[in-house]
Amino acid sequence: MTEQSADATSAANEASDYNAGIIEEFRANRGRVGGIWADTPLILLHHTGARSGIERVTPLAYRPQPGGRFAIWAANGGSPAHPNWYYNLKAHPAITIEVDVRTFPVLAQELDDAARAGLWTELVLVYPQLAEVQAKTGRQFPLFVLTRPEGDSHD
Repeated sequence: MTEQSADATSAANEASDYNAGIIEEFRANRGRVGGIWADTPLILLHHTGARSGIERVTPLAYRPQPGGRFAIWAANGGSPAHPNWYYNLKAHPAITIEVDVRTFPVLAQELDDAARAGLWTELVLVYPQLAEVQAKTGRQFPLFVLTRPEGDSHD
């Protein structure tokens, strides 16, 4: 193993441990977590690996939208690359999310430029740090809206 690949493996393990702690806290506290995420609404995104086919769970910030929908963004901490879950949603958009104590299916749809522009304005008003992070990277953060399938109850 090269030093570079060992560093990447170590960073991936740290991120996995960090996410595992958030997931555990989320589930133990009815969808609430503390620390830097205390005032940020979070969901747990269940997604299937585009290449591996393995189910993964990723905690993400979200913004509620009209009609019981949820907006999420692929900021990846300002990394120059999209997060892995982005590619997984593109390959398998029918997913499951956990919100508070509820778990239900949703369909993930990436927004086109026109729809993205309106939502982006809303998001940076609520989360100004999002614009700051976006300005530091050369890529545009993809935005998704998660919508329950027709006929699924919106409790």
